[in-house]
Amino acid sequence: MTEPWIAHWTSGSELSAGLITLKWALLLAAAALAGHLSQRLLGLPKLVGYAVFGTLAGLTGLAGADWPLQGAGLTLVELGVAMLLFEAGARLSLRWLRHNPMVLWQSVVESLLTYAAAYLLLRALGLELPVVRALSVVAVASSPAVLLRVVSDLRASGPVSDRAIALATLNTLYALTLGTAMLRSIDRGDVSLLASLGASATVLGISLLTGAALASLLRLAFRVLHPASQDTAIVILALLAACVAVATPLGGSAPLAALLAGLVLKRLYPRPWVWPRQLGTAASMLSMAMFVLVSTLAAQASWSAASALAALGLTGARLLAKLASLLLTGPVSALSLRQSAWVGVALFPTSAVALLLTSQFVAAAPTVGTPVAAIALPVILLTELLGAALVGLALVRTREAPAPRRWREPAPADTTPPETRP
Repeated sequence: MTEPWIAHWTSGSELSAGLITLKWALLLAAAALAGHLSQRLLGLPKLVGYAVFGTLAGLTGLAGADWPLQGAGLTLVELGVAMLLFEAGARLSLRWLRHNPMVLWQSVVESLLTYAAAYLLLRALGLELPVVRALSVVAVASSPAVLLRVVSDLRASGPVSDRAIALATLNTLYALTLGTAMLRSIDRGDVSLLASLGASATVLGISLLTGAALASLLRLAFRVLHPASQDTAIVILALLAACVAVATPLGGSAPLAALLAGLVLKRLYPRPWVWPRQLGTAASMLSMAMFVLVSTLAAQASWSAASALAALGLTGARLLAKLASLLLTGPVSALSLRQSAWVGVALFPTSAVALLLTSQFVAAAPTVGTPVAAIALPVILLTELLGAALVGLALVRTREAPAPRRWREPAPADTTPPETRP
């Protein structure tokens, strides 16, 4: 009696709107509980619990979603990514980059070495050139969303967390620009460098115009609204949703436009901001749903021995390239070697941006996107599961976040005889 109902529940596509809402409401409630328990019992960031729960839900079929992303799932991921990239861009001051230009060069070196390491490895494995190019771009992007969430959960602050967020924001900017431009020629391996640069400049220009319009509207709104008002958070989320709706049809990238809007708004409105606190529960709910959906989709990938081997190799090459680039450029960018190493570890996670790019490759050219997804989705799943824990470890080891109680060594017992104690 119950087996057909369970199959109907897990199939997802045939459910009514009410049952889909009920299913995802229960799944998100359970994910919130998993995140709370992972932090309370294990001392790990909440995101680890979200990712583990989403993985289990995806593997068991409890949380199905269309692939490539479309409809409500695509809107949810794009809006969640846009919100977090907007916040990441708003934390990156252009004046700081002008006074410390080595940070910009550090990001360029890190991205180029990561791309080169992924490209050489995947070509050595015999993959076709369009697949290699797409996977190499996906490998460049770290996850500012994961970093921001872990830093917020652990209440961390310091040079390592700031540098990791800045570098992740910049390499995401590069990956979104190149990846969105590559969609127009993903099925052709003979595209000239000049044509690729022209397409990237077009995507960047349209996204910049869209982001600048969003930043201007928000600046006008801030003149009327109080920064601590809940109405401010509503206006921000509404305008971000509008940006997501119009950026892609115009030929740009919605996440990239949101990131650039944060950069422009920080330039126009440099004073310390209070409004991020007002996003509160709505932003937390949206980001949690995004992380659960990402791990759910990544867990549903078609696994094979060859793709798993390539995914493990790409994960390792990506981590080594980021560590090597940070150790090479850290001393000339105001970071010690120890701090540089931990920043490289903190750049390990990928998440929704990589998933969005992979989904767009599959939708644009299935013959190329399918082998891209076969390798990229396991990489996304592995780096999201381990990445949040590694970011937390990096912040604790650099003393930018307090160590959880379970990580602390117990105080040595007092063995002094009672009669000799003062």
